[in-house]
Amino acid sequence: MTLFFLILGSHLFIQEPAWAVIRQQQEAPGQMLYQSRHTLPDETGKSWQVVLFKRVKNEQIKTLDLRLVGFPDQAVFIHPQNLEISTPQGKLLEAEDQFAKKSPAPNVGEYNLKEVLPQLSSTEQVKLNLPLEDKRHTLTLPAPVILEWQELLK
Repeated sequence: MTLFFLILGSHLFIQEPAWAVIRQQQEAPGQMLYQSRHTLPDETGKSWQVVLFKRVKNEQIKTLDLRLVGFPDQAVFIHPQNLEISTPQGKLLEAEDQFAKKSPAPNVGEYNLKEVLPQLSSTEQVKLNLPLEDKRHTLTLPAPVILEWQELLK
């Protein structure tokens, strides 16, 4: 009987994986927006909203951008400054700052991943080195998130 309750109780503490949903929205006739949203912690434990979105017009990818949002008054992005992405092999990639001229808010950065994403392995995590005013923070991007993003390329 005790074993039954131990087995039953253990299921209460097992955390199920969180599955992200790829959202799609028609913005105009012939134009679709696809989004993948995640919340990831940086190395200090602060949460960041991480949104990859793909805009398709007339069946062609027009934009593939990564938007990073920190809490207001806790993060100020430097613009123009590219996002550095480092792989476990030491390869350093850069994603172009899309808010080089004007950002909607100081705590928001947006970067073009159209050329970078196909170069990332879907079996290894990468590090995003955030260009912030106070210091660079790092987000670890897990392999399943990269795999999901690469599905958006199809």
